[in-house]
Order: sequence, then C-alpha cells, then structure tokens
Amino acid sequence: MSESVRPARPASPVHSWDEFTTLREVVVGTAVGARLPEQCDPSSWLSCFPKTGAADLAAIPVGAYSQQVVEETEEDLDALTASLRELGVTVHRPDLIDHGVEFAAPRWRADGGFHSYCPRDLTLVVGETVIEVASPMRHRYFEVFGLRNLFQEYLRGGARWLAAPRPRLEDELFEFDGDGLPLLGESEPVFDAANVLRLGRDVFYQVSRSGNELGLTWLESTLGLLGDLRLHPLRNIYGYTHIDSTIALLRPGLVLLNPERISPETVPEPLRGWDVLWCPPAEPSADSPAHALSESWISMNLLMISPDTAIVESGQRSLIKQLEHAGITVLPHRLRHSRVLGGGFHCVTLDIRRDGGPEDYLS
Repeated sequence: MSESVRPARPASPVHSWDEFTTLREVVVGTAVGARLPEQCDPSSWLSCFPKTGAADLAAIPVGAYSQQVVEETEEDLDALTASLRELGVTVHRPDLIDHGVEFAAPRWRADGGFHSYCPRDLTLVVGETVIEVASPMRHRYFEVFGLRNLFQEYLRGGARWLAAPRPRLEDELFEFDGDGLPLLGESEPVFDAANVLRLGRDVFYQVSRSGNELGLTWLESTLGLLGDLRLHPLRNIYGYTHIDSTIALLRPGLVLLNPERISPETVPEPLRGWDVLWCPPAEPSADSPAHALSESWISMNLLMISPDTAIVESGQRSLIKQLEHAGITVLPHRLRHSRVLGGGFHCVTLDIRRDGGPEDYLS
C-alpha cells in the first residue's frame, strides 16, 4: 500500500505527557486486599522499610491490613473518584486481585502480593504509550494484572503498550551498605514508574533504591523509540524510593520542592530559573503509625487537575494556603491512611489522558 493511501492511525485513547495540564481520564487505586508482605525478603525490606535495621524488622506486623484501614481508605478513594467525575474526568478502578496468594520464581518465593493502592508505582504513561515497568519488589510481580483488561482496551483503541524486561529479582540484585541496610544493585534493569516525572518532551528519572542505573539506561533507550524526548537523570537527590514526595511539577515555571531533600543550591539544573515553592512541614494527623511506609512528606504528594487546580490532603493547611497564594485553587480531600499504605493523591492515581502534548517547557 502506498503512503498516499495508507489509512491514518486512529487517535490514541492514551495521551498524557505531563503532570499538570487538564486531566481527562485517570485510574484511581483500591485498598481492597491490601497486605504488608514479610520483611525478611530483601526486596520487601528494600521497598518498604529501607531505613529500618534488621533487628527491628521483626517488630513490624505483616499480613492483611486492618478492616478499619481498608474501609476508611476505600471511603476516601470513593470520595476522590466522585469528585473527579463531577469535574468531568473519566475514572477507572483496578480489577480486584487476591494479594494473599503465594507465588514463586525459580530462585525465590513470595508469601503473597502487596496491594493495588498505588497504580502510579508500576505503570508509566508517556504520550500515547503505556509502559509496564520492572519493579525491584518481588511481591508486586503480578500487581499490574489488575489493569490488564483496561490496557487491552487501550491497545485495541490505538494505544501503544510496552513492558520492561521481566526481572529475575535474584538475591544478587540486593546489596547492603556499611550499616547493613539494603541497597539496590545493578545486576539487571529495575525501576518503579514513580521514580519518573514527565514534563512534555522532558522526562526526569530519580536514581534511588527503587530505580537503578540500568533501569535508567533501559528507559532512555525506549524513550528514543517514542519521539524526540530528553531524559534527565536525578542523582543524589533522595536515595530511598520515589520522586513524587520530593518534586511536584505544578505548572510550567512553578515547582514544589521538599526542603529537607533539596536546597536552593541543589535544585536540579533543568528547573533552575523556575519559581519554587518550598513545601512546609507536614501538619500533624491521626495517621502517625509506628511503622509507616511513607514519611511525613507524603503531605506534598498532590494531584494536579489542571495548571490552576490541585487536590491536596485536607489537613495540610499551610501547604493549601501556600498553593492558593500562588494562584492555585485547592480541592481538599481526606486520605486518612496515606502513610500507613504508602501513597498520597499522586501515588493513588495514574493519569491516562491530559490535554498537554510534547511541549518544550525548558528551552
């Protein structure tokens, strides 16, 4: 068939290039079936409590989360879903998975899964492409199956659907520092999607305990297939897990930064010259567990609905006031167990369609 008569490729149902243009379609996670895996597994220790010494891991209760945590979280996620739909956003929820089922690979065994609470963690959307990543946590190996039916619909509708090489996750991947705390090695490419932020044609990747240098190399090689995209490594910013409680892109030229992890002198080079809001310390909340998956800075894990509208945890009054002063309308919502379950409003959502394209916001 000649180029002159080749049928046009249908418009993709997936279209998300950034973190802040007007949101049109999103996935909201679920706490149903959530459980904390055994911590004697090095991948679980690395992903859940990388700052906790081996002697203290035994004191952390594992297994299914309490009915109260699950029910209250579902109430909060249902309220978030309702608000998004009132704003005209199409909302999907993951299919339910039995995270209590044990599974194994040739050289390791998992006592079950984790949860489907944070769809942002394991799936990266870049433009018209859905990318399933290779997480370093063994217990999350099948978690994305809760979104497979949705991804197949997108594929049939014209979206691209890729997956990183399935990791072996053998013990050699997990190393230890001088204090005996877990580190992520370089024996194969692994990373969580929540190590990544998107800014039009520019993509940021945080090298940390949840994303290694080989993962960066794989992502860079793959983005080269998707267009004229630039990948910016972020090293020595925050060495533990994800990026979205350290940097939040609010709109072109305005960024929210974590003052405990970034200083005026260490603002990433591509963002120098942008206006900076320094996130205030988290306000006290009832959700202050002895064994939290997230630090208090989960307070800055907000969801931009448009460049002038954000969903923020309702108890973070200082942050809300700061955002409003910057001209951003805040829609306050509860997320009572964000620290217990390890995710704020950015974590518990996966945006599928936004209005923006592959703009160059940095030149």
